Amino acid sequence: MRLSELCSKEIINLENGEKMGSNGYIDLIFDELTGKIEYILVPGKFRFFSFGIKNYIQIPWNSIKRIGPDIIIIELEKSNYGNKI
Repeated sequence: MRLSELCSKEIINLENGEKMGSNGYIDLIFDELTGKIEYILVPGKFRFFSFGIKNYIQIPWNSIKRIGPDIIIIELEKSNYGNKI
C-alpha cells in the first residue's frame, strides 16, 4: 500500500467512535535503526485561535486494528493519543 492510499482513508477510534482524522494528510514516523513504522502522524482538530500553529497527534502503529478499503480502525484511549506536536 502506498502512503497516498493511506491518506485517503478516514481514521476511526474503536474506543469511543471518534473520527480522528481524514484524508488528505497523514505522515509516518519510522524507527531509524529498524526501519519499522512507529507512529502515524495525523492533524489534530482545528482551533480557532491557533493561527499558524500546527497541531498533530501521534498514533502508535500498534494501535491499528484494521486497514480497510475506506477506513483505518484504531483502538486507543483518548488519554493515550500520544504526543501532540
